[in-house]
Amino acid sequence: MSNTVRILVNGSQLDVAAGSTLASALLALGVVRFRRSVSAEPRAPLCGMGVCQECRVSVDGRRQIRSCMILCRDQMRVETE
Repeated sequence: MSNTVRILVNGSQLDVAAGSTLASALLALGVVRFRRSVSAEPRAPLCGMGVCQECRVSVDGRRQIRSCMILCRDQMRVETE
């Protein structure tokens, strides 16, 4: 069994630790802006447990997914901002 899975983030293929949440994987990769607020301020994970909803991204074409609540899986397509 592999210790990593490959995900596609904003068009770039990246290997991340298998079993990690998408939020933690993105943070480990240096992604610091997950989305923008209505006033265009950069937003990123705050609580890590799905309450603040600051970590929302698009996953496989589905918008507004809380990245802290989903595990990385092979070939997952992620769009931030």
